[in-house]
Amino acid sequence: MNVKILLEYDGTNYHGWQRQKNARSIQEVLEEAISAITGEKIRVTGAGRTDAGVHAAGQVANFKTNTRIPVEKLPYAINSRLPDDIVVKEARMVPEEFHARLSAKAKVYSYTIYNAPFPSPLLRNYTYFFPLPLDMGAMKEAASQFVGLHDFSAFRASGSPVKSSVRQINRLEINRCQDLIKIEIEANGFLYNMVRIIAGTLLDAGLHKINPGEVASIIRSGDRDRAGKTLPPQGLCLLKVVY
Repeated sequence: MNVKILLEYDGTNYHGWQRQKNARSIQEVLEEAISAITGEKIRVTGAGRTDAGVHAAGQVANFKTNTRIPVEKLPYAINSRLPDDIVVKEARMVPEEFHARLSAKAKVYSYTIYNAPFPSPLLRNYTYFFPLPLDMGAMKEAASQFVGLHDFSAFRASGSPVKSSVRQINRLEINRCQDLIKIEIEANGFLYNMVRIIAGTLLDAGLHKINPGEVASIIRSGDRDRAGKTLPPQGLCLLKVVY
């Protein structure tokens, strides 16, 4: 059977989702846990390859298995073999053709900035600390320029192995609650480091380093040097995968 699972994890202690030769990954730990309870050599496919230090509240993966464990019992069995920073929240059977990555229609990410005079020891692994005042109005105006179908070449890390850098951003919202600024973005796909570069560009708008109206021009230029810096990974979280 083809099993779809919903995952939540703290990426602090891992070198990202994807299995690597010399570094611990979410995929490796998950595959070891599922293999142990099924007695099979399991390979899982994730909806998104989160980077080192990036978290997930709604990662999705799928795997094929012949296990006799009832699908509704799989989360309990798998979690018994997982460390405390990775949890399977749900499991269900899906059609044979379902593919966690290729079947996805959109993904939702958030980036959180802790904007206060002093850092928070409790939030250091989940936010980007930034002490200077930020203009929320300017950040929101800049954010509106990203929505739509665009070539996001200016907002990807160099060397990204993709055929096209055109993506559709469905929405990009910024909200502040006390010292936390949350950027939430939904798109049909993301380029490597795209969300972190967009967040860095919005930060520049909040600092008045760029005018919000310049964002459209930066997008059209395709020039990575005109966009903001790539913000650190710990503020990034995969919230949801849409099917």
